[in-house]
Amino acid sequence: MRSAVKASGFGDNRKATLQDIATATGGIVFGDESGIAKLEDVQLSDLGQEKLQERLARLAFGVAVLKVGGSSEVEVNENKDRLNDALNATRAAVEEGIVPGGGTALLRCIESVNFIKPINNDQTIGIEIVRKALRVRCMTIANNAGVDGNQVVAKVEPGAGDLGYDALNNEYVNMVEKGIIDPTKVVRTAINDASGVASLLTTAEAVITQNS
Repeated sequence: MRSAVKASGFGDNRKATLQDIATATGGIVFGDESGIAKLEDVQLSDLGQEKLQERLARLAFGVAVLKVGGSSEVEVNENKDRLNDALNATRAAVEEGIVPGGGTALLRCIESVNFIKPINNDQTIGIEIVRKALRVRCMTIANNAGVDGNQVVAKVEPGAGDLGYDALNNEYVNMVEKGIIDPTKVVRTAINDASGVASLLTTAEAVITQNS
């Protein structure tokens, strides 16, 4: 298959761009200078540090091919979804860093909630609702693993730092060292979105729910 395209840039940079595209895609550049230049026509030129960095970035990070397989179409689609989730999580981690996973980071947020001083009974109830919500993820993971979620939360919540519950091996470990992590951005946006929905519901006169 052949395709004629107009190269971006100008001068030596345009030639370099074509070579980069060919290298990244496995193509071949056809032209007057594709292997038939004479020695006396060759001239050394300094492309500049910025242009060299652009070329390196295109070749190192611009192109990637991931092949996903499976024994059935359903399995392939599931694997593709998992891969997309992993890619999105990785991008989020690069943007804002990571926190211990398994609901541990949410449990650590409870300490900050405890410093809030309510000025009325409504705020007291609201603070307790937030505390319970922050415990749900760790509790749910433990329950799904076949253990008592309340006991796991009672063990992890008073702990410090990255101590959390490894549901796969049924043990308490340093979550970051074990590789059980969440992107900070994912945890932060989950809290922001939940608080936004909760705030909206407090001003709504009626709520329509959908039975699953």
